Amino acid sequence: MINTIRQPAVAGTFYPADPDELRDLLQHYLQEAHPSAAVPKAMILPHAGFIYSGPVAASGYACLREHRDAYRRVVLLGPAHRVPFRGIAAPSATTFMTPLGPVAIDRDAIDRLTALPQVHVLDEAHRQDHSLEVHLPFLQVTLGDFTQVPLVIGEAGAEDVCEVIETLAGAAGTLVNVSSDLSHYHDYATARELDAATTRKIEALDFETIGYDQACGRNPVSGLLLYAQRHALSATTLDIRNSGDTAGPHDQVVGYGAYVFS
Repeated sequence: MINTIRQPAVAGTFYPADPDELRDLLQHYLQEAHPSAAVPKAMILPHAGFIYSGPVAASGYACLREHRDAYRRVVLLGPAHRVPFRGIAAPSATTFMTPLGPVAIDRDAIDRLTALPQVHVLDEAHRQDHSLEVHLPFLQVTLGDFTQVPLVIGEAGAEDVCEVIETLAGAAGTLVNVSSDLSHYHDYATARELDAATTRKIEALDFETIGYDQACGRNPVSGLLLYAQRHALSATTLDIRNSGDTAGPHDQVVGYGAYVFS
């Protein structure tokens, strides 16, 4: 196979492009976080610019620091922002690059997944999307050496996403990481109410009633919640804030939550 590299699309905008500045910022977020003692099997974490959602994402990633030797592969599932399509998009690349260096893709896992009817290679879905990219620097700092299975989720039902998770999650050393923000562009008080309701649904593993207005990653979130139901995983909320709490005004905020499944 020819080695191909997906270059970062949002370095310098969503997060610092300078490696030293990026590493220092991540270490600051992780030091300020209050993680759970749980060893995560899966997580739901946000994907906005780091000044907005980085402190919330760090609540989840801080859980990995004490258990970094337990993980060798991360299955990343995030919603499509740039390209509309049906199904689940895998990349043809062998590596994703960040300012902190390369992250190899588990091509054997991709080959297994593309045998499923809902999974196909679609590089356009990956090229400019940020929903997976913003998680890689956090993973590089907390886990060090790992491989990834990056998947952008288009119009796909919970069963389709759950089948993908089922295919890979049983292997030792595999972490499932779903990328999703919560409500968008409500006033601060309304967002807190909406995001609290969504959090109750996530904790109840209610995969059927979460809407796109409650979580932009609704499709991968629903698939993970269905998987969690079937495998008796419990969800723990680590952090729930919005951009009004971190770096923005209160008139139009975006909600962020950090959840771990164990």
